[in-house]
Amino acid sequence: MISREQVVRTAESIAAIQREDGGVPWPEGHVDAWNHIECLMAMTVAGLDEPVRKGYDWLAGHQRDDGSWPMKLLDGVAIEAGGESNHAAYVAVGLWHHFLVTGERSFAERRWPMAKAALDYVAGLQTERGEIVWERDAHGQAAAYALLTGCSSIHQGLRCGVLLADELGDPQPHWELAADRLAHVLAAHPEAFADKSRFSMDWYYPVLGGAVRGAQAWESLEREWATFVVPGLGIRCVSDQPWVTGAETCELALALDALGDRGRAATLFGDMQHLRHEDGSYWTGWQFANRKHFPHERSGYTAAAVILAADALDGLTGASGIFRDAAALTAVQPEGCGCAPAHR
Repeated sequence: MISREQVVRTAESIAAIQREDGGVPWPEGHVDAWNHIECLMAMTVAGLDEPVRKGYDWLAGHQRDDGSWPMKLLDGVAIEAGGESNHAAYVAVGLWHHFLVTGERSFAERRWPMAKAALDYVAGLQTERGEIVWERDAHGQAAAYALLTGCSSIHQGLRCGVLLADELGDPQPHWELAADRLAHVLAAHPEAFADKSRFSMDWYYPVLGGAVRGAQAWESLEREWATFVVPGLGIRCVSDQPWVTGAETCELALALDALGDRGRAATLFGDMQHLRHEDGSYWTGWQFANRKHFPHERSGYTAAAVILAADALDGLTGASGIFRDAAALTAVQPEGCGCAPAHR
């Protein structure tokens, strides 16, 4: 575990890389909305109010009329103009998280139009079967396929959006329907998604995002545990490389915590602390065959995942359960689907 003081120092390492315009960049220099929001959530946990507000101003300033954000921005200019569905959905997670931590209703109300436009953009990319394709390109063309990790994160975004909408007195039942349909596809239709199974995120993200819980979740995590988990170091980013990464390890810890397996969650969280730098930031990963940090960088999104995992395990804020609470209350069997109901 890490102390509250260490959490604050790690959040300050994120604030230190924030650009003057409010964007929180990757080590390569570009900003994307998803990782930016994750960093804002981490700084919210630590009470860094000013950089958080600057960060939400950045989001409002770069949101497009259709509700999306460019996939990558460098110095405020779109260098990849397509709009990813999971990037747009995550703003609802960020805003619901901010409300749970701070209780600031006025802040949520001010940013509600941004979340509403973003989730309507996401819902507009849902297929008849229920998956949500991963992007709409710069010409307005929807992608031909969906991504399992992205859709799992979108599921949490839709659930958080429903909660925020209800809290603000502006219910959005079509988001709940979209989340129910998406949860069913995530749990019962693996054929709906492009095969990215070498990535550990595709293994645990359906649990982390709340679409898969109960017996199915346990079975899924146990099936690939030995493939991805490296005892004492963390988890592999990809199955075929001797490379553990901090963000993925913390996210698996969050998924385990959501299932009530706090013991293994805490062990994994402790295992990845070898990536902590003396200034509170975190190395992205460790190549354990060559015994070198890889890539040779310290990333804001890794630091953010550490803080969110620390909050879940130690109950630092009122948002510590935001990943535990991502699941629907009941299984939903969409009309016309002939497969077995999703497990819960």
